Amino acid sequence: MNIAKAISDLRLSRNISQEDLASELFVSRDLVSKWETGVRRPNWQMIEKIAAFFEIPTSCIADKNELVYTELEECLPGDSHFSADKLANVLNTFLYGINDIEADVFIRRYYFFESTADIAASFHLKENHVRSTLSRTRKKLKKFIKEVPNE
Repeated sequence: MNIAKAISDLRLSRNISQEDLASELFVSRDLVSKWETGVRRPNWQMIEKIAAFFEIPTSCIADKNELVYTELEECLPGDSHFSADKLANVLNTFLYGINDIEADVFIRRYYFFESTADIAASFHLKENHVRSTLSRTRKKLKKFIKEVPNE
């Protein structure tokens, strides 16, 4: 599902400017533009707000599981061809090698599909801290996977 196209199509079909949509969502017009061009992707909570504004189900904009998988997919180098078993072993080795908080946050997000807001509440952290932790952990995972021999 193309989130950028969905947001743009919804906005245009209702004759709403990027500025007006941004104002309704309490974000900048520049951010709405980035969503619509695919430069940035709204988080799940924002997708829920966008859907509520347009009075449509979130599934018309994005699938939550697909959104989470897309985040994780970015960790895989384009030239890797791991079997599912090999990838599971690599992932488990990686998770055992990072600190417990990073591993727990990663598992809650990518195994249990918890939102960053729910994870933040569980760990008594700010949501931005959770997003930063996930971003850093994905970068570490990508680097880790690149160093694994591709059999």
